[in-house]
Amino acid sequence: MIVKENVPVWVDESRCKACDVCVSYCPAGVLGMRLEPKAVLGKMIEVVYADSCIGCRDCELHCPDFAIYVADKGFKFAKLTPESKERAAAVKANKFAKLGESA
Repeated sequence: MIVKENVPVWVDESRCKACDVCVSYCPAGVLGMRLEPKAVLGKMIEVVYADSCIGCRDCELHCPDFAIYVADKGFKFAKLTPESKERAAAVKANKFAKLGESA
């Protein structure tokens, strides 16, 4: 496992197959799929709003490829806010694509 310092959540893109599962589980709208022409499915996961990560681990626990990681419980995570809930709903309505991009 790759461990990163001072970030709440990170992705090992070499393991990710862009299945959207992690994005669908994120209650804070932290993740989104970016267009990535070189990837097999033409998209790749991106941590877009890292500062909004609440440390719930839903993305990590549901990733079928073990490609996403959440910092240990000692990390100071954000609180779930109405704004982050709205962003999560907007990402889901945008077919899991990063806001500002189309799926």
